Amino acid sequence: MLRGFWLAIGLLLLSASVAAEDDVQFVVVADPYIELHTGPGSGYPITQIIERGQQVGILKRRTDWFKVSSPDGREGWASREQMQLTLQPSGKPADFPDAGREAFDKRRWEWGLLAGDFGGATAYTGFGSYRFSRHLAIELNASQILGNFSDGYGLSANIVHTFVPEWRASPFFSLGTGIIHIEPKASLAQTPDRDDQTAIVGVGVSSYLSRRFIVRLEYKSYVVLSNRNENEDVDEWKAGFAIFF
Repeated sequence: MLRGFWLAIGLLLLSASVAAEDDVQFVVVADPYIELHTGPGSGYPITQIIERGQQVGILKRRTDWFKVSSPDGREGWASREQMQLTLQPSGKPADFPDAGREAFDKRRWEWGLLAGDFGGATAYTGFGSYRFSRHLAIELNASQILGNFSDGYGLSANIVHTFVPEWRASPFFSLGTGIIHIEPKASLAQTPDRDDQTAIVGVGVSSYLSRRFIVRLEYKSYVVLSNRNENEDVDEWKAGFAIFF
């Protein structure tokens, strides 16, 4: 079973596109002119302008400022307010989402904390993930489980597939495996500690809030592969927050 799981992960990773697109985007000035500052901010002096009808290439973005270049070699920083009034080469209005939303679409790393219910016990989970592409990420989870009769912890690795990454609230599916360690409380001291392997399937949704914050809701179904010749099914519900980079 585990062999097939890791084979599936390998195939998913091979099919993922990891190349980043570095093509320069071009727009056409539609206002009488746009002002070019020497740096990304209104406090920097204006040294040049680019007139209506001129095409400019966008070299980089820093928050709400864009470094642009004209065909005749003029370069400088234009505000998002003015760039919103430019046109695509096709003649359609250009659209520049707020900086936080654009960073969310291009994020690579996520770190977060979740809390919820694990089979009737309280669970706290910290996770970190890396996105190979807009759709595919690998995620590591570490959980603490606090119950009435036993405590424990769990570690897992998951492959996460995001179905529609451009949506502000993006649904995802996860598939993973890990281990769970259970320690009975003192009143049940005669029961030995347990270390079992788990197979995990999950679904959820991540929603962009603002700046670099995400809210996340998820459900996971665990199959605990017990060494007592009988497997256990455990449901987990969690919610929490994450930051992205």
